[in-house]
Amino acid sequence: MAGGRLSFTRPIRTGDAIEKTSTILSVEEKEGRSGKLVFVTVEHLLKKEGAQCVREEHDIVFREAAKEGDPTPEPTAAPIDFDWEKTIVPDPVMLFRYSALTFNGHRIHYDRDYVTNVEGYPGLVVHGPLIGTLLMKLASDNMGSKSLKTFEFRNSSPIYDIAPFRICGKKTSDSTCDVWAVGPHGELAVKATAKF
Repeated sequence: MAGGRLSFTRPIRTGDAIEKTSTILSVEEKEGRSGKLVFVTVEHLLKKEGAQCVREEHDIVFREAAKEGDPTPEPTAAPIDFDWEKTIVPDPVMLFRYSALTFNGHRIHYDRDYVTNVEGYPGLVVHGPLIGTLLMKLASDNMGSKSLKTFEFRNSSPIYDIAPFRICGKKTSDSTCDVWAVGPHGELAVKATAKF
C-alpha cells in the first residue's frame, strides 16, 4: 500500500452492527523508474444505523516484478526533530496476529521461507496499516483528550521484522501533529499527519 486517508465522523463501539461498503474509485497505469505501475484507490465506508462513521481511502500500488540489476531507490532520511518517540520491536507473532485480525492472507507478513526465498526480502514485511495504527496511537496519546478527526499517511520504505524501528511525532498546532516511522538505518518509512 502506498498510503491512505481516514476521516472519523461518528464513534464505533464494541458490539455495534456496522455496514461496510468498498468501492474502487480509480485505476491509473503509469511508468516509473522500476517499470510499469498501476495505482488503485479504494474507498471503504463504515456506517452504523445508516450514518457514516469512518471513511477510508487506500492508495495501492501494483508494480511489475523487479528485474535483476534494477537500481534500488535511495531512501529519504527521516526527520530528526521530534517531541515524542517510541521503539517498536516487530516479531513474527505480532505480524501473524495483525494478518489474522485484518484477514490479510499475503504470505510476506508471516511466511519467512516464502518472503526470503521467493520474494527476496530480508525478513517479514511489517504491514503498512499496522504502522499507521501505531502512528495514530502515538498521535492520540500525545495530543490530549481530543478526538482524532483525520489521518493521512504515505509509505516510502518497507520495514522488516529483522530490526526494531521507531515511531516519532511532533505537534505542529493545537489540533495537528506530524508522526512518522523511522527504519533501522534512519530512513523515513511512513509519514503521516493527524488532525484532532
